Amino acid sequence: LQFRIDSAVAPPPRTMSSAAAAAGAAGAVGSAGEAITRLAEKEAREAWSSPEAISFLDRRYVSDRRRAMILRKAYAECGRITSVYAKTFYLGTSFLSEAKRNAVWAIYVWCRRTDDLVDGPRANQRASTLRESLAHWERRLEDTFAGRPHDSLDLALYDVKCNFPALEIKPFKDMVRGMLMDIEKDRYDSFEDLFLYCYRVAGTVGLMTLPIMGVANADESDPVQYSKALREAAEPALALGAALQLTNILRDVGEDRLRGRIYLPLEDLRRFDYSERDLLNCVLDHRYQALMKFQIDRARCYYAKAKSGILLLNQDARFPVQASLDMYGHILEVLENNAYDNFTRRAYVPKQKKLAMLPKSFLRTRTDGVWGALGHLLQVNSPAEGKIRPAGQKPASNDGQMSL
Repeated sequence: LQFRIDSAVAPPPRTMSSAAAAAGAAGAVGSAGEAITRLAEKEAREAWSSPEAISFLDRRYVSDRRRAMILRKAYAECGRITSVYAKTFYLGTSFLSEAKRNAVWAIYVWCRRTDDLVDGPRANQRASTLRESLAHWERRLEDTFAGRPHDSLDLALYDVKCNFPALEIKPFKDMVRGMLMDIEKDRYDSFEDLFLYCYRVAGTVGLMTLPIMGVANADESDPVQYSKALREAAEPALALGAALQLTNILRDVGEDRLRGRIYLPLEDLRRFDYSERDLLNCVLDHRYQALMKFQIDRARCYYAKAKSGILLLNQDARFPVQASLDMYGHILEVLENNAYDNFTRRAYVPKQKKLAMLPKSFLRTRTDGVWGALGHLLQVNSPAEGKIRPAGQKPASNDGQMSL
């Protein structure tokens, strides 16, 4: 396995760029892969005290070391992006173990990049161009899952796939279809239509992260038992995704109006004798307040369903998920306190309030001893959420998602 470095291959001049140096080191062979290999060999030659020879295992060590360095930087960047664009999600998931939070943040960054294809700077492109971009993005996703990442952030996602084999590509592809809905639709006639959108753009995140969080009382070495446990926990995970997206929709009514989008189901507007023109003109009256109350009750139905699945997760994942659920759900209370004005006021939870909520979130996840008793007391005394299922809530069966 010994490999003697050809003494005729001299290091390229210092003035050359790293890419040119790699190409120069590759000599007449010239392929990109061999150029990288030669560059790695050069680094190894400088690192070991015996520069005359380097073993195959040494070269493998250098390659693994470089890969680990790239992954560390990629995961750090995923954490930074998450902390900037999803502050509540970032704070909640910060309590996961390092491996799990890195994985969850890498998934979030992929979702963020997907969303930016239709809501970012490219949003003004023609629909046909956006469809092409999403088709290319889906092919790139397939490459990543097949072990051919295109950049370091893709590499982080591939590393997640390797570390958590139960992670499937289907929810990722379903999210791409959700982005297509944003291109093709700016109105939703029924809640059934809206729920399909909520599943694709948010419920899928619950399915993506479920294998990372892990499920309780399931042996991963037993595929049948573990798959059954995952399926049982999937319905609350989907409910949490729907609750978060419905909260986003209620918070962002004013912003979406400026883009000509109305995500509130039109059947609900008709139910309260409130027109599209009223919404676009920011009419805030008793009709709109009644409409918002109805929408908030619906969202709380899904939060209640999501809470029922917390204890199905591994112990180390319960507190982060409960904290995220509690902090995000509090946005609905802020909206109520703002007299349902989401046209001119943005409902948000200050960081100090989020931190103050953490002890209660922790207690709600405990089932043992005195802590468990206190947690049960908090659950009993918490505000009623979703005691009735609003009319028209039954979701479609498209995409194979579970009925809630």
